[in-house]
Amino acid sequence: QVQLVESGGGLVQAGGSLRLSCAASGRSFSTYTMGWFRQAPGKEREFVAANSWSGVITYYSGAVKGRFTISRDNAKNTGYLQMNSLKPEDTAVYYCAALSGGNYASPSEWRYWGQGTQVTVSS
Repeated sequence: QVQLVESGGGLVQAGGSLRLSCAASGRSFSTYTMGWFRQAPGKEREFVAANSWSGVITYYSGAVKGRFTISRDNAKNTGYLQMNSLKPEDTAVYYCAALSGGNYASPSEWRYWGQGTQVTVSS
């Protein structure tokens, strides 16, 4: 069993940066894939980024590639999402997830979820 707690969300102006953290409990976190998703009001939850258990292999959605960076520190059982050059359309609740099946871009493939953290980007 893994419990995930996100932090680091907030209000930022367009062009600014935020770093989200995802603190995980449980010894198995270091062996799990980790991902970030987001959900804006009235929209479906969408894939943002994911990385392998080692952090070496990473995946990004086209909307954030080049602006966001996913990373992890397995010694600290913590994952991160560095978000730069933020845009108003990045406004959403951001969720971290752990342990993916085959299709990492599909929310239904992930077993564990955090409660989410709000990111609001003003224009």
